[in-house]
Amino acid sequence: MKSIIFGNGCFWCTEAVFQQLKGIEKVTSGYSGGHIANPTYEQVCGKNTGHAEVLKIDYDPAMISFDELLEVFWATHDPTTLNRQGNDVGPQYRSVIFYNNNEQKEKAEKYKNELDKSGAFDKPVVTAVEPFTNFYPAENYHQDYYKNHTSQPYCYFVIKPKMDKLKKVFADKLKA
Repeated sequence: MKSIIFGNGCFWCTEAVFQQLKGIEKVTSGYSGGHIANPTYEQVCGKNTGHAEVLKIDYDPAMISFDELLEVFWATHDPTTLNRQGNDVGPQYRSVIFYNNNEQKEKAEKYKNELDKSGAFDKPVVTAVEPFTNFYPAENYHQDYYKNHTSQPYCYFVIKPKMDKLKKVFADKLKA
C-alpha cells in the first residue's frame, strides 16, 4: 500500500470521488499543511492555522497507479482558482498535493506543467506541490460524509454532479 495527500476543495466532495475508485483501500478526510497540531474543523475554518482540507488516500499501486490518481485529481476540481472551489472560499480549500517522495513530486509537477502548456484551462494552474509534513484526521462526522448524507441539499447539488462526471469520464476505474 502507498498513500498520497490531496487537497482539492471541500473534503466532503472529494472524499466521495476517490472512494469510488478501484484500488483505493481507504480515504480519510483531514487537515494538512498547517502549523497547529491536531486542529479542529472550527480552527481550520477560521483561516489562521495554515491547514488545507485534504484527503489521505491509501491505495494499492498494483490496481491503480499514482498517474491515474493524478488524472482523477486534476479532472475533478478547478486547479486554477487560488484558495477557492466553487462557493467554498478560503485557504483551507486550496488546491495542493502533499507528496511523500521524489517520484510523487516529479510526477505531480510534470503533470501540472503539461496541463499549463496544453491550454486545458483558460487560466494558469495554481495547484501547490509541497512536501508532506503532517496529517490530522478530521472529526468523525466528516468521514464518509456523502455516503451518510446523500439526501442533504449540499450533497445533492454540489457532490452529486461530481459523482455523475466521475461515472462518465472514469467508468473503467470505478469499483463494481
